Amino acid sequence: MAEDLNPFKIAQHQLDEAAEIMKLDKQAHAILREPKRVLVMNIPVKMSNGRTQTFTGFRVRYNDARGPAKGGIRFHPEESLDTVKALSAWMTWKCSLADIPFGGGKGGVICDTKKMNDKDIEALSRAYARALGTDMGPEVDIPAPDVYTTPQIMAWILDEYMNITRKSEFGAITGKPVELWGSEGRMDSTARGGMYVMREAAKRLKINPKKATVVVQGFGNAGRFAYTLSKEVMGAKVVAISDSEGGIYDPAGLSLEKLDEAKKRTGSVQNYSSRGAQKVTNEKLLELKADILIPAAIENQIRADNADKIKAKLVLELANGPVTPEATAILFEKGIMDLPDFLVNSGGVIGSYYEWVQNVTGDYWDTDVFYAKLDKKITKSFNDTMAMQKEYAAKGQKINPRMAAYIIAVDRVAKAMKARGWY
Repeated sequence: MAEDLNPFKIAQHQLDEAAEIMKLDKQAHAILREPKRVLVMNIPVKMSNGRTQTFTGFRVRYNDARGPAKGGIRFHPEESLDTVKALSAWMTWKCSLADIPFGGGKGGVICDTKKMNDKDIEALSRAYARALGTDMGPEVDIPAPDVYTTPQIMAWILDEYMNITRKSEFGAITGKPVELWGSEGRMDSTARGGMYVMREAAKRLKINPKKATVVVQGFGNAGRFAYTLSKEVMGAKVVAISDSEGGIYDPAGLSLEKLDEAKKRTGSVQNYSSRGAQKVTNEKLLELKADILIPAAIENQIRADNADKIKAKLVLELANGPVTPEATAILFEKGIMDLPDFLVNSGGVIGSYYEWVQNVTGDYWDTDVFYAKLDKKITKSFNDTMAMQKEYAAKGQKINPRMAAYIIAVDRVAKAMKARGWY
């Protein structure tokens, strides 16, 4: 039977598994299986060609027991409600595991920004903000950039929100340009946080960082920073990287300058030029021999049909949902440390939290302070996850790191709901 790759069903399956292990109260479990609020919006936009086009947009507020919902906005041609619901659930667990005062949310619009000019993207961004209205804000629901959205798009959404509310609430959006009180350090916080987790995991696996080989799937914001920060934080060597068109592999290591040149010149890193380099598909890239594999692209990349071919000692899930439940079990059985997305990529929402704190208080920090706080916070999340795994092992129950992280996160949200009288 084929593996079910519906992202929201995967998110529910993961929750169900954790709930059974931790013996979660059935009432709390029922609440947590579904989002609290779902908005589906028809958004008419007058385009620069004079015609009005209607877009479908979403915003899901999954759970706000621990604070206002937090989560990005995607502009993607294949966006779906189930994807947004899944991502909002994972944001709930991400914020809880990081122990920051937010709940989980997510948004998206079905559109192809590659076929739109800047004026049309701005018009759509402002129309999305108007459709949300006061259903967003620094104490309600705080959006941020995600796939195919940018700090500039966040600036347009923020400006429209301020026009609606007549309030200068810069904390209503994170991932903003620094000119609008975006935070120094926020842009690379997702990948940088992942590298701090990689550093700690490498210590436990006794991987020598200076000799470590790294494979990265994805060359977007997270993937490109994963390349640069693997070297900066770890001193590791990136031997393969890919984009949506395919990948390039060179056991001697890759040059960022040549990768950028190939991407700019041909539209793909696969056309990287070097004597020892060879093209690989995204599928084969995952199966290369390396110490560390970083899926930093899209969901469902490591599945039941290819998990047994993974050769890395450590899988670092920088993307959202790149490993399916069946694949998680296979990797665990093989002895591969697979660290879950809502731990590994939580640097982004931790960075957003720090931006929000600075906006709300008016006290702004330099990059060194930002990075030090991020390092301390995400390292604690990693150590908490390892401690929970060890705690269950001491009781004779082997659980993988994802379940250990889920147990911590779900328990915190359930306790907040209980204290508020939700069940």
